[in-house]
Amino acid sequence: MTDWIEAGGRLARPRSDPGSWARLRASRATTSLCLGLVFLLVAAAHVAQARDPDGRYANSPLKQWFDGLRSGKGPCCSDADGTAVSDVDWESKDGHYRVRLDGEWIDVPDEAVITEPNRAGRAMVWPIRSYMGITIRCFMPGSMT
Repeated sequence: MTDWIEAGGRLARPRSDPGSWARLRASRATTSLCLGLVFLLVAAAHVAQARDPDGRYANSPLKQWFDGLRSGKGPCCSDADGTAVSDVDWESKDGHYRVRLDGEWIDVPDEAVITEPNRAGRAMVWPIRSYMGITIRCFMPGSMT
């Protein structure tokens, strides 16, 4: 390297092993494949935990209403996917909501708020947990009584 610098960059530089580039590309492909598989497993786990696996909500008089709930982010799924929130664990301030989940206050996106009347009476949230944290898919304010 010193000869190359002293010659002003005119000397040929030694080439690296041509096989090293192939190994680097293979390593990157393997890493990409592994990350893709992890993403698919996380997505599959989220889908698998949705719905009512043991059927405890099948006979609820509000089942059809819950199944049809939607926010601006899409369908909320059902009562089985939502979590009831105590009055002390949600609040409204300046026209925006936030909820406390797992000990952390999370701002509810405006498009996640369900605007139709709450037939259940209690506040509910439909969180999505991922490796990046918790996001809110749907939120239905309660009556705060």
